[in-house]
Amino acid sequence: MFSQRPLDIGQVRSLFPILNQQVYNKPLVYFDNAATVHKPLSVIDRARHFYEQDNANIHRGVHALAARSTASLEATRLAVQKFIDAPQVEDIVFTSGTTEGINLIAATYGRMVVREGDEVIISEMEHHANLIPWQLLCKQQKAVLKYIPVDDKGQLDLAHFPLTRRTKIVALTYVSNTLGSINPIKTIIAQAHAKGAIVVIDGAQAVAHLPISVTDLDCDFFVFSAHKMYGLTGVGILYGKKKWLEAMPPYQTGGGMVQQVSLTEVLYQDPPYKFEAGTPPLAAIISFAEALKFILSVGYAKLAAHEEHLLLYALAGLARIPEVQLVGTAAHKVPIIAFNLTHMHHLDVGLLLDAKGIALRTGHCCTQPLMNRLGIEGVVRISFAVYNTIEEIDLFLEALQEIIDKGKR
Repeated sequence: MFSQRPLDIGQVRSLFPILNQQVYNKPLVYFDNAATVHKPLSVIDRARHFYEQDNANIHRGVHALAARSTASLEATRLAVQKFIDAPQVEDIVFTSGTTEGINLIAATYGRMVVREGDEVIISEMEHHANLIPWQLLCKQQKAVLKYIPVDDKGQLDLAHFPLTRRTKIVALTYVSNTLGSINPIKTIIAQAHAKGAIVVIDGAQAVAHLPISVTDLDCDFFVFSAHKMYGLTGVGILYGKKKWLEAMPPYQTGGGMVQQVSLTEVLYQDPPYKFEAGTPPLAAIISFAEALKFILSVGYAKLAAHEEHLLLYALAGLARIPEVQLVGTAAHKVPIIAFNLTHMHHLDVGLLLDAKGIALRTGHCCTQPLMNRLGIEGVVRISFAVYNTIEEIDLFLEALQEIIDKGKR
């Protein structure tokens, strides 16, 4: 789709119909991409094609539509395997999102291996979806939940990594959804494995910005969501090492995940189907293959260069505004910026910018322990995607300055 020349941002934006609109009679500036990104026409068209031509359930029917639907879904599974460099296609489980993937692991592998007095390690920067499941597991199993602290820059303080021989699971985010900090995951995985612990990676904020090889990382589990990487909502991916998926019990039961059933007994399918009970969101899964094609057509090198340019430009602009207090200044970041304004609540900032057509996120961003650590209630968060522009950042900075100036009157 895209040539080897520098990114043609006009061409990119033409693929996203939602961007061509006004909000409150202002051009839409969408800076809430860490929450969800917009969808290119290829994804939307593929979902529409499914409903117009192929709509049928999978793995059950013998008719032509069922065969096409099944083939398309399994083609997406294969595309995901190649995209994240998983050893085999059976390592890829479809879920409803990152949240379900983490809950699945905690409720199956976690209950299988964590015993009284054992330890699970998370960090202070985790999204609630990678915190609460482990809280529940540790309470149920009478285990100990520990955490890696975060320093004032929003980086993990690995000098205080509380890893011991009692540690069974280390569950960490690859990239902070609030601060954008990129964590040294490969180093952490090696240290955890040396102590006999397995590692669960929340990759929700990483996959849209960083190339992923689960084989190179050697993580035990890796979970992410389609909607944060140009796919539709309602779809998640759980990668697990074959030995763990085979050992884990089912998370949910029902149709599609069984080989044989009697009134008293059941024989389950092998992974990944053992974890895919019921009818999945077929159009969303099938169209996800188009989202992966879109990212690959742009290329991570070109995507990263564009996003780095946006990040540095925005940071430089914010640095020229004395009232801006940056939150999280890690050396290695994806294009996510958190900040506050002196003498103005983050919610007020968000509402005033929304009135100018600028969409962003405010609040604790589902990371209340991180807010507590940093001594704040919440932040204003802006986050960029491949379709964002320097001109949009200029509009944002101008609007922010206007809000500050009016507040001084």
